[in-house]
Order: sequence, then C-alpha cells, then structure tokens
Amino acid sequence: MLPDAQIILRDLGHCEYAPVWARMQAFTNERNPDTPDEIWLLQHSPVFTVGLNGSMEHVHTPGDIPVIRIDRGGQVTYHGPGQLVVYPLIDLRRRRLGVRDLVSGLEQAVIGTLAEFGIEAVGRRDAPGVYVDGRKIASLGLRIRRGCSYHGLAFNIAMDLEPFSRINPCGFSNLEVTSLAKLGGPADLAVVAAALKPRLVGQLGS
Repeated sequence: MLPDAQIILRDLGHCEYAPVWARMQAFTNERNPDTPDEIWLLQHSPVFTVGLNGSMEHVHTPGDIPVIRIDRGGQVTYHGPGQLVVYPLIDLRRRRLGVRDLVSGLEQAVIGTLAEFGIEAVGRRDAPGVYVDGRKIASLGLRIRRGCSYHGLAFNIAMDLEPFSRINPCGFSNLEVTSLAKLGGPADLAVVAAALKPRLVGQLGS
C-alpha cells in the first residue's frame, strides 16, 4: 500500500473503555503491511485512565468512577460523555512518520478545528496537547507497537469537567481544563467531528 492511501474513518458511537482498548490492541497485533490505517472516533463512559508509567498519586478522589491502568504513555486523564475521543491506528513506518510527527499532526488537526470556530489554540512541546489561554482542551497519549500507533486524542467538547478536579490532569497539579462549549463553540460532537475528520486525514494521510 502506498503511503498516501486512504485512511478508513469509523464512528463507533458511545463505548465502554475496556472493550475498545482490547480491540485496538488486537487490531495492532493482527495487522500486516497491507492492512489499511484507520481512525476511530467515539465517546467513552466515565473512566480515569493511568498510563503505563503513570503514578497513582495523581488520582485523588475517583469516587465511583473506575480507574484503569493502561499501556499508553502519559499520566492520568479522564474520559466521559461529551468528549470526542480519536484513536489513530496508523502504520507510522509506512507513512514515514515519527512519533513527534504524529503528535504534532493530531495537535494541528485540533488547532485547525478550533480556529474554524473562532478559537485560538496552541500546542506545547514540553507537555503534549492543545491549550487555550493556558487551559487544556485536548489531551494526547499514545502507544507505538510494531511501528504502529494506538490510543490517541481526547478533545473536550461539551462535558462535565468536574471529574478532572479529582485528579492531577496529565500529572500537573495546577492544570486547568476547558471545553469547546465553555469557550462558545458548538456542543454537538457530530458537528465537531465533521470539522475534525478532514484535518486528521490531511495531517496523517500523506
């Protein structure tokens, strides 16, 4: 398959975390050099996830929200309804992308989407993700296995942000988080996904 071949986009809807995690692992383990790349877009039920080398010290009061230690990089984050989760299942070697290229591509796709809605945002090389006036609106956490990526991006659209107060988001004790709806953007995930998809393909598809 040529590096610029089409990426398959899949809208998975609302999913529990653990089955999708297992599905990502299986997809990555079973793929071969001719397997098309895919990008999955979905929402998760409430869950805190802690990265492979993350510290449980950053989880303060999870309450009734489950905490799962997983195999991505990074510390702790929260997923819940109203957050657009993006999982890029990309053969980086085939597309001649480094990990930094993937991180930057995901960030730029979000930054471009926010710009479409009149919101100025930036990435940070020292703390991957997307920020608006110092507040985090999108988090990144990846795993590379056999030269292929899984896990990915969590973009806060119109969600209850209270659970972030129960953790140190991404390991930072004073990090504020925000959402697109809070900043005056659309609250409809389908609208945001429609704006984000072509930017994801544009950043990662060649």
